[in-house]
Amino acid sequence: MDAALTDAFEANRGRLQRLAYRMLGSVSEAEDAVQDAWIRWRRAGEGVSDPTAWLVRATTRLCIDRLRAAKAERAAYRGPWLPEPLIEPLADDPVERAEEVSVAFLLALERLSPLERAVFLLHDVFDQDYAEVAGTLDRSEAAVRQLASRAREHVADARPRFTIDQDKALKLATAFAMASQTADVSALRELLTEDAILVSDGGGKRTAALRVLAGREDVIGLLKGIVWRQGGEIAVKSAQPVRINGYPGLLIEVSDGPETFALEPGEDGRIAAIYVMRNPDKLRHVR
Repeated sequence: MDAALTDAFEANRGRLQRLAYRMLGSVSEAEDAVQDAWIRWRRAGEGVSDPTAWLVRATTRLCIDRLRAAKAERAAYRGPWLPEPLIEPLADDPVERAEEVSVAFLLALERLSPLERAVFLLHDVFDQDYAEVAGTLDRSEAAVRQLASRAREHVADARPRFTIDQDKALKLATAFAMASQTADVSALRELLTEDAILVSDGGGKRTAALRVLAGREDVIGLLKGIVWRQGGEIAVKSAQPVRINGYPGLLIEVSDGPETFALEPGEDGRIAAIYVMRNPDKLRHVR
């Protein structure tokens, strides 16, 4: 029986991990939630006729509990909050679809209540019908439909509008790495859309901008200031092009540790948004 329980759980682990990450915006917390679901499954899974439904229900409820418990912590967060970066190699066949894990999409989910988020993800992303979602959340089908409708209004414009292929992603990430290292103004103006934004998350533990930088010149001004403070060039120990939340990105090692840059493509293949993760608590899985 232990082997059967393990096999049933492992068959669903990937799905549970993807659901938990989208619910929580955290790789490490998602892993913890899935582990908690495994512990519950080992205690109660014997004789369950539909392991997938049971495990999805348990994981969803665990994530809702975590979101509710973290409400005060999120409200007191220092500076902009970003989800933990989901890093994949720059490959032809990404595991995670960009429209479902993009930073903009996950930030839109942050505006939803835990129940709205669960309903939207289970129905619109994981293709459960309303009756299944209602059973998972112990709500009426009518209530679930209403929650889904409200959620869609918040996330309607959050899915990526522009995508680029692997070769262009690599070129974009490499060009940005070179231009930002010395704050090459002319190169950065060519790379950034006029209304580009930069959001950096240091969590109060590493230096980061405490507001969203809005507009190409504002972003360039920040990069110029960083380069000036470091004596004319940012000291980079290593830089690796990767895919971050479906975007072209960079995993960089600097003097005070790793950081990631996720580059959201905009019109004409330029960069519409830069999401910088410097919070060491959100980079532990990167190491």
